This record gives sequence, structure tokens and C-alpha cells, in this order.
Amino acid sequence: MRIVGLMSGTSLDGVDAALIETDGERILGFGPGLERPYTRDERAVLARAVEAARAWSFEGAEPDFSDAEAVLTRTHEAAVRAVCDAAKLAPDTLDLVGFHGQTVLHRAPSGTRPGRTRQIGDGQALADALGCPVAFDFRSADVAAGGQGAPLAPVYHAALIEAAGLERPIGVLNLGGVGNITHVDARGALIAFDTGPANGLIDAFMEDRTGTAMDTDGATAAQGRPHEGALADYLDHAHFGQDGPKSLDRWDFSLDPVRNLSTEDGAATLSVLTARTVGLALDRLPERPKRLVVCGGGRRNRTLLSLIETAAGIRVHAAEAVGWRGDLIEAEAFAYLAARTMKGLPISFPGTTGVDKPMSGGRVVRPR
Repeated sequence: MRIVGLMSGTSLDGVDAALIETDGERILGFGPGLERPYTRDERAVLARAVEAARAWSFEGAEPDFSDAEAVLTRTHEAAVRAVCDAAKLAPDTLDLVGFHGQTVLHRAPSGTRPGRTRQIGDGQALADALGCPVAFDFRSADVAAGGQGAPLAPVYHAALIEAAGLERPIGVLNLGGVGNITHVDARGALIAFDTGPANGLIDAFMEDRTGTAMDTDGATAAQGRPHEGALADYLDHAHFGQDGPKSLDRWDFSLDPVRNLSTEDGAATLSVLTARTVGLALDRLPERPKRLVVCGGGRRNRTLLSLIETAAGIRVHAAEAVGWRGDLIEAEAFAYLAARTMKGLPISFPGTTGVDKPMSGGRVVRPR
């Protein structure tokens, strides 16, 4: 199947879109990929939806997300059409589109309290606009079955590792708003969970202090010194004392511990926090991988990668070093998950989200 996968992360910077060919088990080919950035106005609409979701917090009537969903439909349609133009395909000839939508709120299960997750996005509207089937709502079934609902990319990471013939055991570290790790052992078994804050806190801190979207290449962090007291505050979070599967929301951590630090020391503290939590995550695996392949925007931050190597005591490689497209892996993953959804294959597993058995998920809608 020729499938375009779509991903809009918690940074709200834009839509990643990528075309792959897959049967839901093997990766058979890669087509064009790109990012369609959000305009300032589009980002503002999505940010208001996130704020409304945080205020709602799954209590009472759900907010009206229709304005944000209209933005998502328009921007994701444009991203698919741009990929199809690059591939010289008509959108209505695609076999499927994998549409993650926008996560506005995620609450991990805790004790007897069930988890909840909400990704907004109108799959039917996107199918109608493109004239092809759309798979979406990938997380709800997992959460309803008692799973974490995240991470979902591990089964795609395993397929990438298999296609590239990489030696196992190996780890794949995604540094997005939140970090998550996939461990593939020598037999191919999967373990995955969220490691802790990654780009999300650093980006929020830099925007608050400097008005810039990120700490480019970790230049600000490289000039600062981490504050051990602030690190201790962050690391006291219950998440770090738990084994996986476990998941986090982008908003489970605040900037409060670093508010009184200089810009340089705050950036250094948050970067060291990410590095140390990766090390803690590796300590909770049944065996340490021989190396980590890093994808997501954080792989471009050389200061952060160096800190991870030091804190975790492991070789770290950006995705491109093994021939992967580091900016597009999550979009590719949702194309792959869409294929598995259409074929009724599992997309979440006991070792990745904590469900009792491998289970399928997602919904497929066709244009009207």
C-alpha cells in the first residue's frame, strides 16, 4: 500500500508528512516527506485548544474543538497534497492516510484511576477532502483496554531496525516534546516507555526567556551550569521511580524549579534533566542496548546528545547515521500504523503500553 503518514507534535510547529510503501509488516519503500509549518494564526488556534483541554482536564463537558479541527483538516490536507505533488500522485490514488491528529490532553493510568487521552482531528473531513481512506484515533482503544496509549511508534522502530539489518539489542530514543525509548532485544521483543521531559520544557523555557522557539544546537545550555537543587525537584517525580510501561503528558512538568535561574543555567539544568532521565530509563531495561539511535528534533542538539552520552554511558547516533529520516520517523510510523489498522494487526503490546495482550487499534473512514 502507498500511504502518507501525518504527525503534529506537542510543539505545535507544523505537520510532518511522509509517504511510505508497506504491507503493515515490512517497509517496502520510501517516498517524499516534508514539514508543513503552522502559521502564527494557526498555531494560536491550536494553542487555545490545548489551553482549553488543560482547563477541562476530563472533568465535565468537553470543550468545543471545532475551530482547531478545521485548522487541522486544512493544514493536513495541504501537507498530503504537497507530498503527493512531489511523488507525482493524485491524493485519491493513495491507498490510505494515517492521521494522528493533535494531542491536547493525556493522562496516564494511575492505581485504580483509568487513563484518558484526547487527540483532536476530524478523520472523516480529511477523507472527504482528499478522496481517499483515512485511519485515525490510534490511541483510544489501547487506553480503554487499560493501556498507557503511548508510545505507539515502537512497532515501526522494530520494522526499521529489521529493514536496516541493525545489530540487536538496540535502543531508539525519540526526543520530541517528551522523550521515549524503544528497546528491541536480540529476539526482537519490544519494551518501550516515556523517559521524561525532552524538547518541550527546554523550548518553553527559551520562549519564555528569549522569545525564541528553541535552544538551537544547545548553545545556551553549553554556557550554563546545571542547578542540582532544581534537578532534584524534577527527579522527585513519581514517574522516575516506576518501571515501564509508563507515559507522560507534555504538561506533567512545569518551569517552576528553574524560574529563578539565569537563562544559561536554566537551559543547562533542563538539558541535563533530559540526559539523566534517559540514563534512568536505560537502568530500568532488562539489558542495556549497545547503542542508541536518536530521532526527533532533539537529535540536532549536539550539546544534548553529548550530555546523554555522558549521563547514560552509551554510544549515541543521530538517525541519519543509520540511513533513517530523523525528521520524518513519526510521520512514517503513523503511515505504518495505518496499514496495520486496516489489516487488523496489533499496534500496541504488553511491553510498550501495558495492555494484557497485543491489540489492534485505530479507525478507518472512507470518503463520502
